[in-house]
Amino acid sequence: MKNMSPWWIRIPLIFFVIFGLTEYFIDSGSSEPAFIEYPIVLGFLILVLLILIGSEVIVKSIENVMFQTLSDEAKQKYLEKNTKKWEWKWGKKTYARLLGSKPMESEEEIILDHDYDGIKELDNNLPPWWVYLFYASIVFGVVYLARFHVFNDYNQITEYEQEVAEAKIAIEEYKKTAKGLVDANTVEVLTEASDLKAGEKIYTTSCVACHMADGGGGIGPNLTDEYWILGGGIKNIFNTISEGGRDGKGMVAWKQILKPLERAQVASYILTMQGTTPASPKDAEGEIWREEVQ
Repeated sequence: MKNMSPWWIRIPLIFFVIFGLTEYFIDSGSSEPAFIEYPIVLGFLILVLLILIGSEVIVKSIENVMFQTLSDEAKQKYLEKNTKKWEWKWGKKTYARLLGSKPMESEEEIILDHDYDGIKELDNNLPPWWVYLFYASIVFGVVYLARFHVFNDYNQITEYEQEVAEAKIAIEEYKKTAKGLVDANTVEVLTEASDLKAGEKIYTTSCVACHMADGGGGIGPNLTDEYWILGGGIKNIFNTISEGGRDGKGMVAWKQILKPLERAQVASYILTMQGTTPASPKDAEGEIWREEVQ
């Protein structure tokens, strides 16, 4: 049987098909591929690769053994058939038709009288593919002229303005889901456990010295009551963390130290302290703050 493709194409092709099916049907539960998440999957893929290589070796060995049992005439026929190259006849004919060149046997029909030191010139026609593209460019030019210069369709300025407007909308939509791009106007309370845990870690590292571990306040104000000096709520807290407290006696601005996401995380964690009872709460400072109902 004549193989349509060599072994060095068959083996990788079959292997990557099996690899793709494995990744599709086995959910690793994370961003890591299944063969990294589960070592058994990697072992399975290695076994598949070894089986494919072994199968090729066995088939080739059987083929050689059977070849030796053939007669000389049969061996010759087998070799001729096995070495015959596959041809895409339709593609070959189409290529020749688009090229439009005369075969060497017919060059006498189109040879010109010009002779330059033994170099002769052939009167070949333009390649059909070139002619077709030339006609297509004429049609395109006519349609373009009518659309943009006769019927005054959109111009480059209009197209640019439309694309800029679409880009702005796409950016705003992206910002709604991109936690790392928030600011004081777009920040929202983060409720996922991973975000609150990250906020607690930042608070423990950077805020405990002034506000105490339970938020009761020390050098800084009490974070557990409803009184706020610079306003409560996620947006005001985020802004205070970013820009710092009152001039001369407030905390430093953390915007150069903490990333926007980190500021949103610690601000969300601070909100979870509301209504809790610290061990030694500091006296209330500021004014009672209520969330405005939209």
